[in-house]
Amino acid sequence: MAVHAHPDDESSKGAATMARYVREGADVLVCTMTGGERGDILNPAMDRPEIKAALPAVRREEMARARDILGVQQRFLGFVDSGLPEGDPRPPLPHGCFALVPVAEAAEPLVRAVREFRPHVMLTYDENGGYPHPDHVMTHRVSVAAFEAAGDPDAYPDAGEPWQPLKLYYFASFHRAKYMALHEEMLRRGLDSPYTKIFEERLKTRGARKGGGEAGGEPEITTRVPCGDFFEVRDQALKAHATQVDPNGFWFSCPLQVQRAAWPTEDYHLARSVVDSELPEDDLFAGIRERVSI
Repeated sequence: MAVHAHPDDESSKGAATMARYVREGADVLVCTMTGGERGDILNPAMDRPEIKAALPAVRREEMARARDILGVQQRFLGFVDSGLPEGDPRPPLPHGCFALVPVAEAAEPLVRAVREFRPHVMLTYDENGGYPHPDHVMTHRVSVAAFEAAGDPDAYPDAGEPWQPLKLYYFASFHRAKYMALHEEMLRRGLDSPYTKIFEERLKTRGARKGGGEAGGEPEITTRVPCGDFFEVRDQALKAHATQVDPNGFWFSCPLQVQRAAWPTEDYHLARSVVDSELPEDDLFAGIRERVSI
């Protein structure tokens, strides 16, 4: 089970991993906490009045296409997008949005989904939300609360029979080592690297760290899942979110052959586990396959 804040998040974080496990026979469910109603239109070709007027419905249609491309199941859990507040000072969050719902209340539909789907593994964001969007941070809090409550018969007694997921991972999708490897591989091949400017602007001041909690740092990677064969499926799913992803934009500026050569994995931080596995891992089900097969 992958828990995400908005439609399109599932295609930019962990999509190739999900596609790989689906092809191997695993059942995969994406839980999308909000409908992405307040998202900006980031693809100029889709920035039209009729699209803006129907954005909630359009984003659901995009999610359906991406779901089918990845081969996953997906459900919306019914909360309203909080938007990304901008300005100094930042404006207050809109009334009734996901980020303002009490965590105990917001966790109930996710606990219900966990108990219905019965996942062995859950994926979500770290304490910073991967980046500090209020819905991403809230998704982290709700996911941790649901992981801890789903197996407790005294918690949410009306939300189904208890089920304890065995492992909880945080996405480590965007980190310095990966983009440095891609950058160096492009230069080695004589290609113009799209990452040059990023490194010039950011890497002077951004330091790596271990753990998941300090703003501006990077999570410790415990698990690297080989999934390079599914990068093309990931990109197709991303392009299905046409309001959010420009097919001529930065997401697709690094050739797939470069990605497969330089960094053919998607990466994770193992945050909680009730089974034993040896770190580092190359499989989200490490320690679970052995337990289930006994």
